[in-house]
Amino acid sequence: MSQPPPPGNPYGAVPGAGYGAPQAPAAPQVQQAPPPVPGAPAHPGAYPQPGVHPQAAAHGQHTCRVCGGFPAADVTFRSHQGLVLMMAFRKLEGPFCRICGTSVFRDMMSRTLWQGWWSPFSAALFNPFTIIADLVARSKVNKLPDPGHDQFGARPAVGEPVFRRPASFVVLLPVLWVLSLFVLAALG
Repeated sequence: MSQPPPPGNPYGAVPGAGYGAPQAPAAPQVQQAPPPVPGAPAHPGAYPQPGVHPQAAAHGQHTCRVCGGFPAADVTFRSHQGLVLMMAFRKLEGPFCRICGTSVFRDMMSRTLWQGWWSPFSAALFNPFTIIADLVARSKVNKLPDPGHDQFGARPAVGEPVFRRPASFVVLLPVLWVLSLFVLAALG
């Protein structure tokens, strides 16, 4: 019984040709459907997505995108960086469990508090909006129960609270600047 030859390298050149020669045509690849599992439902949508905890799928709950724990809230955490002439926005979309969401919140909020004030539009509009949006997302994550055991070992450390991180104290600069403007206006 002879086996067919393996398909050629679709990225290789035609044999005997030099650099820049036409590429060899790729052999069509046909994927076979996996064999049916005994006792499995007949329709393909009956299984939860890969990485989704079966109990979470049974209760219609989200699982954390970082550690696979459940329940998880579908939230988005944002970070803002105000530069003198430009701005940069970052976001991480969930769902997150309580522990992973708290970790992401603390990292993004710390970054926003020390990088978000260095542009006039950032200080007046975008950074306060980002802070408020992150606080709302954190309130949703804080309402979740403990996700339990980390089954994949991927759960990050929660880390220090936001105002115990030295970089977060940069937020005092714009606050002191605004207060000094009010004091100067009152005295002047």
